[in-house]
Amino acid sequence: MIEEKIIVGKGSTYPLNGILTLPDTANETAQNALPAVVLVHGSGPQDMDEKVGAVTPFKDIAQALAEKGIAVLRYDKRTKIYGRKMMKQAAEITVYSETIEDAILATELLRSDSRIGKVFVLGHSMGGMLAPRIDAEGGNFDGIIIAAGSLRELRVIMLDQFSDLLDRYKGLIKFIASKQIDKIVTNFAAIDSLTDDQAKEKKVIGGTRAYYFKEMEAHPSKYYLESLDKPLFVFQGDRDFQVNPNKDFEGYKSLLANKPNATLRLYPGLNHVFTNSYKTGTMKDYKVPGTVAQEVTDDIAEWIWHVAT
Repeated sequence: MIEEKIIVGKGSTYPLNGILTLPDTANETAQNALPAVVLVHGSGPQDMDEKVGAVTPFKDIAQALAEKGIAVLRYDKRTKIYGRKMMKQAAEITVYSETIEDAILATELLRSDSRIGKVFVLGHSMGGMLAPRIDAEGGNFDGIIIAAGSLRELRVIMLDQFSDLLDRYKGLIKFIASKQIDKIVTNFAAIDSLTDDQAKEKKVIGGTRAYYFKEMEAHPSKYYLESLDKPLFVFQGDRDFQVNPNKDFEGYKSLLANKPNATLRLYPGLNHVFTNSYKTGTMKDYKVPGTVAQEVTDDIAEWIWHVAT
């Protein structure tokens, strides 16, 4: 394969390093433009490989798809590189400035490349939640892939995660953690009653302001998917302990049940990053070296080629 260094948002306030991974025949087949995928990260600061512990899901996906003739663009997330700089204007941070804007810039970069034909987006976790909005706000993709996403509000998912975490603690640690979580619950509950200006000032968890959640919830993924008629591929691992398959994958199944444009797949034994689960049900899963399951990357490639041709 070929790996080319690129810059997303070159000349902007927040230029980001990235890699365009291509089949090794890419420069010889300009007349047969390659399908391409933009990878959009989950929540939190993430590098271009979406590295967590000993696993690098975005790197795995990029290399596996390139071997099947598909170009993949991945890049560092803005908060990974410019987190401190952005926190100086924390009241203005939204998922648009954190994620959506750069995903659209990455898409424009692909479309300016004569070797590239149809362009897709693959959003993972929160990136999957945002993928339909990215499409509507400028991505204009030929197809959307949602990996371990959710139709629920981010704060609801976070509270589920906190509850699961609390169940693992005992004694004094559990008592202290429960008090901290109670405060977050109170802060989250107050979001709906805040004006935009108030929400920009209110810290709800760490340095994150209420407006971050308020703005995101004003653009629910469900709203875009209900009217979407372009190809859609939604998948998740059934041992995902960060996004609940029983609530989230089932939510997609219910919403998309009568949509012929949607393909849904649940993978047995795989976790949130689509490596094998070792039944820990915790982040310890990611400390075990592994790669994204081949059945997942095979299915992604097959779906993309089906849509692209």
